[in-house]
Amino acid sequence: MQKRKKLTIFQRASGISPYIWSVFSILPFYFIFQSSSTGEMIVGIALTIVFFLSYRFAFLSKKWPVYLWAGILISISITMTILFQFVYFAFYIAYYNGNIKNRAAFITLYVIHLVATTISINYNIVLQDPLFLKQLPFIVIIWISVILLPFNIYNRKKQEQLEEQLQDANDRISDLVKLEERQRIARDLHDTLGQKLSLIGLKSDLAEKLIYKDSESARAELKDVQQTARTALNEVRKMVSSMRGTRLAEEIVLVKQILKAAQIEFIGDQEWTLPKTSLFLENILGMCMKEAVTNVVKHSQATVCQIQFKQSDKDIQLIVRDNGIGLVKSNDLNKGNGLLGMKERLEFVNGSLNIVADQGTTIIMTVPINAKQQEGQR
Repeated sequence: MQKRKKLTIFQRASGISPYIWSVFSILPFYFIFQSSSTGEMIVGIALTIVFFLSYRFAFLSKKWPVYLWAGILISISITMTILFQFVYFAFYIAYYNGNIKNRAAFITLYVIHLVATTISINYNIVLQDPLFLKQLPFIVIIWISVILLPFNIYNRKKQEQLEEQLQDANDRISDLVKLEERQRIARDLHDTLGQKLSLIGLKSDLAEKLIYKDSESARAELKDVQQTARTALNEVRKMVSSMRGTRLAEEIVLVKQILKAAQIEFIGDQEWTLPKTSLFLENILGMCMKEAVTNVVKHSQATVCQIQFKQSDKDIQLIVRDNGIGLVKSNDLNKGNGLLGMKERLEFVNGSLNIVADQGTTIIMTVPINAKQQEGQR
């Protein structure tokens, strides 16, 4: 309980930054009170107060007021540098410039601020003011900050903005994928159960009418109802099983059966496990493999089909090779054969599809290992 109540001096999100800014906020008064003139002290305090008020309004402003408040800040910074040898307001302005979103405004104010700060620093160096010369190493650091800090902050803000846009795009893609999946399930349920349930209803009504007039016909109708119900149940089970997804080891068994039925010799590895590969990624590869084998059976006139997997640290390659007439030679890539669908599935996980026609057809499907991170979007 005591640990929970313990006061946290340095917040995780901001670190020591607020305390550094606090020191910078108090620092101008030290330089102001070095002046021997009461009038100059009053002017310095007034300029400091106006600077911080303007600094606040500058962050709240948009469009043309940005130039107004930035001009006021730069003017006060130059005045404080010349009158009180206090150059550190330039650091505040450099930080503000980096937060300007408009590129034209950013470049304009960056150049103006850099030139004004350089002139005011050189002016004090020429005058050889002792207080200014004592802090020369810190002044050099401030001048370098005026050069580098705005671009660093500006680029970081742009990167954050791009990351947010990318995240929004990924979220929209995820929503579209979920919507498409719902629509697909709805179509499958309608196609699978709709007709059969309608048939069961019709046959049940017919059996009810025949039960007293022709009992034999009624029993036959009821048997049809039972058979239709069993068929519908089996189709629902198959659909649910396909939604759960299957491993490549299970898919390859079906592929072997298809090739055997087509009297095509199968050549492939004995081991079909892919370590550290998600079920989602195996589903993508499995669907593409079945489509490629279906093309071999239907179009290639091949006698041999070889399936091979190559896995590296970065990606997985699925290679389907046959000794047929050549798919690309006899068919246009964009006119069907499931190739376009295969390409779209692979592109969804940042993969690629390559086809080589040389003494048959070789289809090379490549997917990155990190595509498994998109499984949660599916």
